[in-house]
Amino acid sequence: MMTDEQDSERSRTIRYQVPGRDKRTLFARSGLEQLRAVAAGEAPAPPISSHIGLEFVTVTEGDVVMTAVPDESHYNPIGSVHGGFFATVLDSACGCAVHTTLPVGVGYTSLEIKVSFLRPITADTGPVTAHGWVTRTGRSAVFAEADLRDSQGRVLATASSTCLVVRPDPAP
Repeated sequence: MMTDEQDSERSRTIRYQVPGRDKRTLFARSGLEQLRAVAAGEAPAPPISSHIGLEFVTVTEGDVVMTAVPDESHYNPIGSVHGGFFATVLDSACGCAVHTTLPVGVGYTSLEIKVSFLRPITADTGPVTAHGWVTRTGRSAVFAEADLRDSQGRVLATASSTCLVVRPDPAP
């Protein structure tokens, strides 16, 4: 027999804008300029932001602070927020910190991320804050770290990441 809590169906509508398909337009600004435009509402946020309530708080070179809002739609079978939520927020914080260091026309992609889960998150946790910062920059790879905290400043998870710098192909 199902309890009222088990059979109370909920829904969530996600609205987002599809990023531009023209890479020249997307990469016409430096990474820092791109993310500052998103933070200021002058450019659309990446679609993943809509899924987790991800928003920028601050964007400076090599350093970003973001917030996200966990809810029941992020739960795993044991009634807490799925590790994928943690990983997505931390990957975003690391990747965006890296992105702020890139010049016009240069991109990145995550090569690897290691996440350490330190405390559980539930819908009752409320908004969480991720801080991502670059620890080392190289020509082909950039290294970053991030932490995820609750409103009392308790560390919920940490991450370290390596991102591959993607440069445009030279003209033939």
